[in-house]
Amino acid sequence: QVQLVESGGGLVQAGGSLTLSCAVSGRTFRNYVMAWFRQAPGKEREFVSRISGRGISTAYADSVKDRFTISRTIAGNTVSLQMSSLKPEDTAVYYCAAGVTLGTTNERAYDHWGQGTQVTVSS
Repeated sequence: QVQLVESGGGLVQAGGSLTLSCAVSGRTFRNYVMAWFRQAPGKEREFVSRISGRGISTAYADSVKDRFTISRTIAGNTVSLQMSSLKPEDTAVYYCAAGVTLGTTNERAYDHWGQGTQVTVSS
């Protein structure tokens, strides 16, 4: 069974930076495509970024491109999301997710989810 635990959320001023981490349990970490989604109050959950099993392929939502960077470490079974130039509209609960289908931004393709971590960006 795969378990995901996010950390690193918090309160930051606009223009600031924050790094989220997702610790993944399970021996088959490398088999999974890992992704970050977020859900703002009153809005549907949306795709933020994803990374392939070996970290070769990445993708980003247009709203975060050039500001966020996703990475993963095989040794540490960790996926990170480095966020910079944060904006108030980045405020949301951020979720880490794991799936086996490459190339999708559809949350239904991801089978395992963390509990989420709150990111609040003040103006």
